[in-house]
Amino acid sequence: MANGSRSLELGIHLGQQNISIDEVRALWRFADTHGFAWMSIWDHFYDAGNDAAPHFEAIALLGAMAAETTRLRFGCMVFSVHYRNLGVLAKAMITIDHLSGGRVEFGLGAGWHKPEYDAFGYTYGSDRERLNDLEEAMIAMQSLLRDDVTSHHGTLVHLNDAKMFPKPLQQPLPLWVGGKGERRTARIAARYADGWNIPYVSAEEYAHKMRVLDQWCAAEGRDPATIKRAVQLGMYTAATSDPADVERGVNKLRTQMGRRAAGTLAGHLTGGPSEVIEKIATYRAAGVTTLNIAIRPPIDWDALHAFAQEVLPVVTSDE
Repeated sequence: MANGSRSLELGIHLGQQNISIDEVRALWRFADTHGFAWMSIWDHFYDAGNDAAPHFEAIALLGAMAAETTRLRFGCMVFSVHYRNLGVLAKAMITIDHLSGGRVEFGLGAGWHKPEYDAFGYTYGSDRERLNDLEEAMIAMQSLLRDDVTSHHGTLVHLNDAKMFPKPLQQPLPLWVGGKGERRTARIAARYADGWNIPYVSAEEYAHKMRVLDQWCAAEGRDPATIKRAVQLGMYTAATSDPADVERGVNKLRTQMGRRAAGTLAGHLTGGPSEVIEKIATYRAAGVTTLNIAIRPPIDWDALHAFAQEVLPVVTSDE
């Protein structure tokens, strides 16, 4: 799958914290009209570092995005499987698929932010328990999206002849899995997912994980070409290659990531347009089919405009 000639889709991923609703709407309208193929948001209830900061809920935003965009594919990367009844989540996504004319996609994840679980009354199990829940949720969600009637009796999901009408406009409605794990998450992707989204890794690490995915596909009898492959990279880019502009982006990364910045630098985009083009090329060669630039507000609109004008046309070219 590591093929530099494959086409590449560029998307935006927003952590919808410390931001006004007007600016959230401005961002998805920008993505819809400036050549981006995709926009996603995350599924949290508040900023991990400041529980008093503004933060908006994911499903409500997706409904508005469906109504206010015309060509953009969009979704959530990813929903925690513990935050909502899975049947209600499926019904919401099908409704949004109809609202958008068949443009929504979404993923499921095992959840990771324990303080959020504690604050909102969810049980935060062990890594193994949460991954077991993720696999069970993927099985049940596939059935809810694709079958007329679903019965499932497990640890997390309990459904008794649950009927799901109407069906999604998309057949099938794409279902992703998110996470970095190679023993469980990659295998879940090989078994059940239409795509695997991996956040904040270097191109070298990404290429390794794609080899692991291919191995799991072989073990499961799955054609690896049927799984979309996405990476999520933090956007701390500059509008120009001027050292002062570049340093401002790096300083924002250090401020937002704190002590984690040094260890995660390879999973973020920094530098001016030419440096960013070179780095994205390494991910394309590693097998990425969708690359999401992850924005943590405040949004640097100058850098985003430069990205759309100077980077996006180059990295998405098939030449």
